Amino acid sequence: MPRIAACLAAAAVLLAGACGLMSPPMALALAVGGTALWTASRLGGFAAAGTLFAAVAASVPWWDRPLPLFWLTVALTLATACSVVGVSLLPGATPSWQVRIRRAFDGVGLAVSIGFALYLLPGTANAAAPAMLIAAGGACMVVVIVLRADPRTRSALWTGGGAALVLVSLGALAELMAAGAGARVLPLAGLPMVAGMAVLRTADGAAVQRREPRHPDQYLASYPLLAAPAAVGVLAALWHLLTVRDFNNEAVVFGLVMVSVLTVREMLVVRDIRRYASRLRVAEAHFRSLVAGATDLTLVLDEQLTVRWQSPAAARLFGLRDEEVIGREFADLIHPEDVADARAVICSVLAGEHEGGPPVLLSAKIRDGAKLWRDTESTISDQRDVPEVGALVVHVRDVGERVHLERALHRLSFIDQLTGLANRPALMRDLLERRRRPGRPGTLLVIDLHGLAEVNDTHGREVGDAVLIEVSRRIRGLVGGEDVPARLAGDEFAVLTGESAVPAYALATRIVAALGEPCRLPGAAVILHTSVGLAELSGGADSDEVLRHADLARQRARQIGRDRVEWYDTDVEIQLHRRMELEHQLLGAAARGELDLAFQPVTGLRDGRPAGVEALLRWRHPQLGTILPGELLPIASSLGITAELDEWVLDEACRHLAGWSGDDDFWLSVNVGPRELLTARFPERVAETLKQYRIRPERLVVEVAETWIAEDVPAIVAALSGLGKLGVRAALDDFGAGQTSLSHLRRLPVDMLKLSPALLAEQAEGSPAVLDVVVSLGRRLGLEIVAKGLETSEQKDRALAAGCAYGQGNVLGRPAPAERMEAYLESHRT
Repeated sequence: MPRIAACLAAAAVLLAGACGLMSPPMALALAVGGTALWTASRLGGFAAAGTLFAAVAASVPWWDRPLPLFWLTVALTLATACSVVGVSLLPGATPSWQVRIRRAFDGVGLAVSIGFALYLLPGTANAAAPAMLIAAGGACMVVVIVLRADPRTRSALWTGGGAALVLVSLGALAELMAAGAGARVLPLAGLPMVAGMAVLRTADGAAVQRREPRHPDQYLASYPLLAAPAAVGVLAALWHLLTVRDFNNEAVVFGLVMVSVLTVREMLVVRDIRRYASRLRVAEAHFRSLVAGATDLTLVLDEQLTVRWQSPAAARLFGLRDEEVIGREFADLIHPEDVADARAVICSVLAGEHEGGPPVLLSAKIRDGAKLWRDTESTISDQRDVPEVGALVVHVRDVGERVHLERALHRLSFIDQLTGLANRPALMRDLLERRRRPGRPGTLLVIDLHGLAEVNDTHGREVGDAVLIEVSRRIRGLVGGEDVPARLAGDEFAVLTGESAVPAYALATRIVAALGEPCRLPGAAVILHTSVGLAELSGGADSDEVLRHADLARQRARQIGRDRVEWYDTDVEIQLHRRMELEHQLLGAAARGELDLAFQPVTGLRDGRPAGVEALLRWRHPQLGTILPGELLPIASSLGITAELDEWVLDEACRHLAGWSGDDDFWLSVNVGPRELLTARFPERVAETLKQYRIRPERLVVEVAETWIAEDVPAIVAALSGLGKLGVRAALDDFGAGQTSLSHLRRLPVDMLKLSPALLAEQAEGSPAVLDVVVSLGRRLGLEIVAKGLETSEQKDRALAAGCAYGQGNVLGRPAPAERMEAYLESHRT
């Protein structure tokens, strides 16, 4: 509203001067001066000040003065200077005074050409010509500065337009004054001035939007001001030559000035071009040095994905020549398997899906100059909005070494470093893949080595590692091409085979046999034992459960004995749970009073009289019932409490023997394990027990199993000799079941042989020679012969016929508690 009110007030003043209500010069001075003061503190303040000077000059009663036009020309000069300076100080117009002078010179060139053209027009060569030239020059400089402003905002355009309109109005005023126009026309000439002031005021209030200025190298300083002045001047000269056919001295001088200005302008433009070209050469050399020494190959693609340029590093990095790449589609360089993914990625870039984000990454194989495929990673940057580029820029990097290293690390992560077999993650991965194959049988074998810890303790870790390598070699030599041998842990291996149950069991048996052969290493010969568990791949809900099943079967095989193969079934898991429960509860069984003894008589086969009894250990479990030695002793051995149980049995058996009345020749036999027998305190412990219960030493018989005597014959001989010195007799139990040689039998200080039931079985099959030879050998060595396991009368008769003096078995007397055994002995003494 203030702007509209000020414009209306200025128009009213001018209208009053035109109507004769006030002096026309006074009306013009008031209108223009008021508007100038209104805009003096704004962007057009300089132009407004110059216009005020012109208005004051015009307000002088010039019709009574001889030189009014001179003062108007001086005022117009001041107005032009103020307008040019004011417009130059607009935001973004010029960065420095050197550039401002250059812009003003550009405007001078345009003004001289236009002034020369106006001068050649008929009737323009009058007293107002200098003022007209000054006004035209000022308007041209203002226009040039505004058009070259950056940012060229609406505010700058309105300001430049207002200043140019004021200057043109002043030039028109000078022309009216030179033509002798009446006083009433003067206020009307002030209307354009007032309009220019209003435009200046309006432009001053417009917001100036800042943006990054353009770099000077993005355009030539001469465009479009080089061709326009020359064209205007040449056209005006040609027109004058055709119409007037004569040039006066002033026109010639004016033309020379124009040519001089244009020549200087052109020289400056040439200098700008050379300077710009020099900067381009420096920038290009810098760019080429960067791309030539870069480790990435740079490609420029158009929107049709055709290669338009490649960096000089292409020959060094990929062996690619320009003629092999430029003009071809980028897809021709990519491996066929990666073309589809590459096109999808590039099309997404062309569609602007990644605008404003980081460069897009593309992984693909690219063919090099040697026709080899290289693993590469490329970053794709959309530079189509950049005028100097206008394309897609692709930076290609060779990542072959990194990919090779990643693959090597991935491969190593699935390989056992010592043996070269697959490790547990690799086995689980292959196991999962096998389970996904429909209709394909498969079996998992878990192999456990026994004795490796002793090898490490005895021979050292290096020998243990050599044993593991030899074991892996043997396993690898037995499996098929599609089977997967693996090492799961320190002494645990596995084999994943596609065979069904029967071939898989046969493979497990071969593995047990192969690993049972001695490993002959430098300085050591190692014998290992194994336990193998098998589980079908289809028997578990997932891979982990299949492995658990096979491991449970392996544990069951280890519990039963060495060098065994066991299949997994539900009973195996039940037995394992039973075993773990028994292991947990056996440690406190003696303190809780759950251990007991059963006694089985040893009877003379000829007279039927009891000659002795064997003490047999029983565990009266409160929930599971009676646990027999066949299950109890392996558990005790695994827990390491066999010696404690043997001591308990010895003490308890002697206590019962001391309480029984009867013949002093009646003897008691107890089973002793290797750990208890080979301890230094065992003979002392036996002597103390016999003394405590006042039992003669010859009434005690210590039984040792034949199966473990061969492992350390000298130690066994020494231990039995120590017992013999006390008067305690020794018996070799289950003779004929093991591998005891005749030479060992001659060395062992035993008094009794208890024959294995297997010898009686062979006798039943029609081979009496073996039983007869064993009995005959024993009698010749002065040993008492006891036939064990007599279940029928026929077996009893065969043992008697073979020459056995004593027998033991259910047909002669079943194992019974101490109370019942005492009654049995009383009833069978006669």
